[in-house]
Amino acid sequence: MTLLYSEVEEELRAAVRDLLADRYPPATVLARAESGSPYDAALWKSLARDIGAAGLLIPERYGGAGASAREAAVVLEELGRAVTPVPFLTSSVMATRALLAARSDAAEELLTSLASGDATAALAVSFATFPYRVPAGPVQAGPGGLSGRVTAAVGAETADVLLVPAGRELYAVAAADVLVEPVVSLDLTRPIATVTLDGVPATPLSADLTALRAALELGAGLLASEQLGVAEWCLSTTVAYVKERHQFARPIGSFQALKHRLADLWTQIVQARAAARNAADALAAAMRREAGMDGAGTDGAGTDGRGADDAATAVAVAQAWCGTVAVRAAEECVQMHGGLGMTWEHPVHLYLKRAKADEIALGTPGDHRDALAVLADVPAPSGP
Repeated sequence: MTLLYSEVEEELRAAVRDLLADRYPPATVLARAESGSPYDAALWKSLARDIGAAGLLIPERYGGAGASAREAAVVLEELGRAVTPVPFLTSSVMATRALLAARSDAAEELLTSLASGDATAALAVSFATFPYRVPAGPVQAGPGGLSGRVTAAVGAETADVLLVPAGRELYAVAAADVLVEPVVSLDLTRPIATVTLDGVPATPLSADLTALRAALELGAGLLASEQLGVAEWCLSTTVAYVKERHQFARPIGSFQALKHRLADLWTQIVQARAAARNAADALAAAMRREAGMDGAGTDGAGTDGRGADDAATAVAVAQAWCGTVAVRAAEECVQMHGGLGMTWEHPVHLYLKRAKADEIALGTPGDHRDALAVLADVPAPSGP
């Protein structure tokens, strides 16, 4: 098990951070969020083409980088630090994972188009869908095509292709053939939409929803890295502020009460980093096993020592912890900035909204604690 960041991963982090510092400073974050159209197509092209983020998880034979969930986690940490409105999570992580798991000719063709970043895809499912309890979808397949209505879909307003579960199968539809209606979202930097299909022609991708569950599991596991990035920005911004803000002729950071709160928060973020990194490592190992790149022993463990059920447990731990920590970090950032933290001019409100929205995305912390209890075979608390 390798949880430390490698040299390659740190180089990737530096490249993404430098690009965001140059192209997406806090003033731009605020301006785009307030415009009502936060998606930054030019920034996405730079991430996709200059850094190769769009095809990070896509094998080289399809034009991608052939990287792992570990590298994708590093990118999400940096995107979380800047609450960046780009479709990396929705297209380059979740939709890409669904296509990789589908293992069909149609899926492979889509992967080639996603690798360059010229096209993007999104899952036509509610962003609140829990990976380990995927309900029957609202879309049905009929003789005339797919029909139904999906609410709270994320990434749909910028996608070229939508991956739609209908019945127990997964289909691909052209976004131009469906009605996508953006709705008001708590997170101003990640819009959600209602997707309506009315007899839409579709291409079958997978005969079951295994690919969809794999996509949601990867999304939940790597969302923890985004939450970590949000929390780390909030902590570092708060520490810098309390060093500069004076009250009673001394920095407010010298007050014992604030020191204790920040120390407690730092400890929680360190734990969140460990949980998020463990989830990324476990997911990377699971994807290697699926691709036949890591031989499994008689106990089901790969050469890295990670068992087949390790990914689900690691994801549940990460989401049970990181979502709550990100929200607390953002709340502390708002409070310790005092009146300034309550203004629209300071970007901290965007981080609080991203943290709150992420906390209920792909399962709440409570959902993941329940899943962890089942995975660890821990009995539920008895009733009164």
